[in-house]
Amino acid sequence: MRSLICLLVLISTSLHGQKSNTFTLRTIAFYNVENLFDTKNDSLIFDDDRTPEGSYHWTQERYKIKIDHISNVLSKIGKETSKTSPDVIGLCEVENRQVVEDLAHHPNLVDKDYGIIHFDSPDARGIDVALLFKKESYLPTSFKSHRLLLFDELGERVYTRDQLVVGGLLNQEEVYFIVNHWPSRRGGEAISGPKRVRAALLNKRIIDSIQKLNREAKIISMGDLNDDPTDNSLKKILRTKGKPKQLDSIDLYNPMEKLYRKGIGSLAYRDKWNLFDQFFMTSNLIDTNKTKLSFWKAGIYAPAFIRTQKGKYKGYPLRTYSGGSYTGGYSDHFPSYIFLIKQSSH
Repeated sequence: MRSLICLLVLISTSLHGQKSNTFTLRTIAFYNVENLFDTKNDSLIFDDDRTPEGSYHWTQERYKIKIDHISNVLSKIGKETSKTSPDVIGLCEVENRQVVEDLAHHPNLVDKDYGIIHFDSPDARGIDVALLFKKESYLPTSFKSHRLLLFDELGERVYTRDQLVVGGLLNQEEVYFIVNHWPSRRGGEAISGPKRVRAALLNKRIIDSIQKLNREAKIISMGDLNDDPTDNSLKKILRTKGKPKQLDSIDLYNPMEKLYRKGIGSLAYRDKWNLFDQFFMTSNLIDTNKTKLSFWKAGIYAPAFIRTQKGKYKGYPLRTYSGGSYTGGYSDHFPSYIFLIKQSSH
């Protein structure tokens, strides 16, 4: 039955675009765009290196190339199947709303009419998360930025990214998106791991609070978690499961776990692949008959043009800078995505 559904979706989308007489297909994507800074020096954040006079010599020309590159990638995620760009896109490592607007208004994306939801985070480097959504696909009805409060061993505040929560209607169903960029692994696992556990706990509280308001709400959390699908923050705190048949009504499904166990990653470090760029969701998105909006499949978008083509980093994501030198690439992460499908009512 599942193979038949897949076949019908592929046939209908290839013949009729995103909408068909059989199924509606929605693409949800996430991309860590690796230090998407403008060229202005903001006195309130540590962005001095990302200016024309800074150590990275971040010029307007280089910024324009970065916007060209990232908007091109965003326009292509899932397109082979959906024939269009994603309906909803989570972003992280954006400096401010202006850089997100520059992406959305680029010729690669401007005709898609993306709306933007963004809040400034207290992160010391000034990087934020944001959400792009096609106005024809998704109707936001609420949005809020949730602060992650962290403290170091001396009791000093550690400033990091907020978690963005957006609720709205997708195919006439209430769907919430949480966009994350959890604390990095700087300092090693022993020091940094508890910070990501705190991030997971905040995520859990957000999900619980949404479900208290509406038990039927569908919730999709996405982001650069700086943890793999099998790490404690996901398995022990959020109780994510990697197989639909393991789910009960309060479990969260993580389709990235299956990819990770196959050796698929979204970034590489010292010859080890990690899958930090993840999606997990409430179990009510698993519907075998697809009469309601349901998860279909997940993937990592990693075409050749965003991969390093030679040298010791061959196959790795093609970065904007490598070893401090400008390489004119894209990001140090590959984007991740999921497809949602729903059987048409006519």
